[in-house]
Amino acid sequence: MENKKLQRLVVDALEDVKGQDIEVYNTTSISDLFDRVVLASGTSNRHTRALAANVAEKVKQAGGTIISVEGAETGEWVLVDLGDIVVHILQPAVRAYYSLEEIWGGRPVNVKLQSKKPAPRATVARTQPSKAPARAGTAAKARTAARKKATPKR
Repeated sequence: MENKKLQRLVVDALEDVKGQDIEVYNTTSISDLFDRVVLASGTSNRHTRALAANVAEKVKQAGGTIISVEGAETGEWVLVDLGDIVVHILQPAVRAYYSLEEIWGGRPVNVKLQSKKPAPRATVARTQPSKAPARAGTAAKARTAARKKATPKR
């Protein structure tokens, strides 16, 4: 499978299960063993295991090869080896401690993360001015001023 397709598949699989802080690093100049390192965070042991399982399942469904999955027993740091891409899924405390971003380079690959496209807005031409107050809070200020005038001074 082509690296770009595999990379996109991995990132999409991580996003599907709400992976956090997803970053992809190009490691071709650093290591001959693999071309990309993908880092993601999970909120708990169960979450990191679910992220790794989803990545493995999606790659297998697409006809890719999973060489190894390590660390699924504890779930604090799960590594999914896909050959040209290695996926590290860590809990935030473990990720901060090991700081893999510094090891694999300070230049992440630009990957466009999936974004839910907002529904198209219907354009409505307004023929009359809006009856809403010009600024938010204007009506509340007017009520407060009216109350102050209505209360007698001692």
